[in-house]
Amino acid sequence: DPEPRKPMYYTEGPINALPARRRSIRSWRVLAAALAIAGVGAALFHFGFATRTELSSASLAVRGPTRTSFAPVNWARSAITPRNTRVGAKTLHFNNNDYQALRQMLAGVEKLAAVVGVTLGPKGRNVVLESGYGTPSIVNDGVTIAKQVDLEDPLENMGCKLVREASTRTNDIAGDGTTTAIILSHAMISEGMKVVSSGVNPVQIVRGMEKTGRLLVEYLKELSNDVSDDQIGEVATISAGGNREIGDMIFGAYKEVGRQGVITLEEGKSTENSLRVIEGMQFDRGYISPYFVTDTERMSCVYQGARLLLVDKRITNAREMIGILEETVKGGWPLLIIAEDIDQEVLSTLVLNKLRGGLKVCAIKAPGFGERKSSYLEDIAILTGGQVIKDEVGLTLDKATVDTLGKTESIMVAKEVTTIVGDGSTTEEVNARIKQIEKLMSDEKAKGTGASSYELDKLNERIARLAGGVAVVEVGATTESELKEKKLRVEDALCATKSAVEEGIVAGGGTTLLKLAAKVASIKGELDNEEQRMGADIIERALKWPLRLIASNAGETGDVVINNVLVGQKEDSDYGWNAANGEYGNMLEMGVIDPTKVIRSCIENGVSVAKTFLTSDAVVAEKPEEKEDEGMPAMGY
Repeated sequence: DPEPRKPMYYTEGPINALPARRRSIRSWRVLAAALAIAGVGAALFHFGFATRTELSSASLAVRGPTRTSFAPVNWARSAITPRNTRVGAKTLHFNNNDYQALRQMLAGVEKLAAVVGVTLGPKGRNVVLESGYGTPSIVNDGVTIAKQVDLEDPLENMGCKLVREASTRTNDIAGDGTTTAIILSHAMISEGMKVVSSGVNPVQIVRGMEKTGRLLVEYLKELSNDVSDDQIGEVATISAGGNREIGDMIFGAYKEVGRQGVITLEEGKSTENSLRVIEGMQFDRGYISPYFVTDTERMSCVYQGARLLLVDKRITNAREMIGILEETVKGGWPLLIIAEDIDQEVLSTLVLNKLRGGLKVCAIKAPGFGERKSSYLEDIAILTGGQVIKDEVGLTLDKATVDTLGKTESIMVAKEVTTIVGDGSTTEEVNARIKQIEKLMSDEKAKGTGASSYELDKLNERIARLAGGVAVVEVGATTESELKEKKLRVEDALCATKSAVEEGIVAGGGTTLLKLAAKVASIKGELDNEEQRMGADIIERALKWPLRLIASNAGETGDVVINNVLVGQKEDSDYGWNAANGEYGNMLEMGVIDPTKVIRSCIENGVSVAKTFLTSDAVVAEKPEEKEDEGMPAMGY
């Protein structure tokens, strides 16, 4: 039989072996396709270049890319995206002569201050927050409420966010006073807008506000008093909204562990509050990566029954940890790694496995440096019954076993602080370690070489960490909503007492702010010009707002209360009004106390936010999406 004829496009050789006629057809098709693509691209480029921006005296809506951008992909995207559904469009708003942009932002500030302000003072009320799941939350904590406020108007929302920043900063620094921070920020902005909108130079205004605020903080430090043990309970009670039960519980915790001890908060298993003291330690180190966070509301990593891996060197190889990581996964234990440092590759491996859910882990850097770091790690090892991995003793990371790990009842790692609660099995070892450090201190003093106070302070600090223990406040409640509300109150009380121990106390209830307002008159002589003195007047008027609102929430006339207090302060500088019972008198003697650190933070953050607000002249905001008419629903068959 004759051999069948092969198709003309079939070849057993290289592509060049194709018949010339076939190669010619293919070339023409490629050329035609290229010309078609070029034509479409030119059309899209022309359409995109023709896109114009619409201008008005008040705002500018950016409809398309600017003329300075010539990326073909960007032009094509502009051409095929309908104008009324463009994603990422911005609007520009200018003050012009009527300060319309800032007035809209001020409206957002006023709305935030209104909803937060109802909680201020002992007779303030609660705010109910809707939850996407579960029951609504009933709270009176300023920063918690502020975080939930999100306004529809973009300019109002930006004003809300600016003032929220003052509350967040105050919470980070002092842990309390967040409502006062919002009220003061609102007051400074509102009073400042009255002056700036009249045509006064805002730059000189805010300079006067900054100088006045700085001098008032210095005066505040002169007014501060050291907090006594009995006053700790009063501070906690005031911060908890006048809840005496919480104040007494915090006072009891400080009596158990002392001022150097650690107090933590947990959810109780009953309806009653309780207090227990266990062995534990706290130091100033936080998580290396925020991806280790397990509690997003408090931005902390919390584990029960965690094991500790202590490494006195830099971890550079993830393979060395495979064995011990597998052991912890098998045992079902969370793992806290404390090392000198961790390379990025190793950290990425830990984060990836944590996010996938296969490994409960957190990593922090060891406290201290050099020899002091090694001593701290040894202290932690003795507290938890573990071993420190170090090359000097022949123990390497790849040889670590479960017996090498320390044991804990719980750990809590925040952004800057770590708390380790022991399981109570190492009491004898801890006491022996304390005696060892005490002997080291006595030896240093006996040498007569003038041991530095810094070294002795650090040794004292180590003893306090080991001996102080941890007081665990367990909050009980009947319902979930009540539990959330009580936890926020206890958190505020704990932070307020800590601030009082650090920087002292002053008269509370808005009394000290009113005293600072009276001091402004003597400060104005140190300012450079009349505009700066106007800035000082803004601070003076704003400092009266908190007491006015406290009185209003208690059903009294704010201006009447302020006048009565100012008259009384001529004879007694701590004279004020107790909103809880409506009595006038010495606030320190009545137990109405504020931590100095809280007042300082409120003033500093309020001035900072007001400065940013008042010196703004244009606003760039997201353009609201236009909703299209959906028309008739599609017919199904």
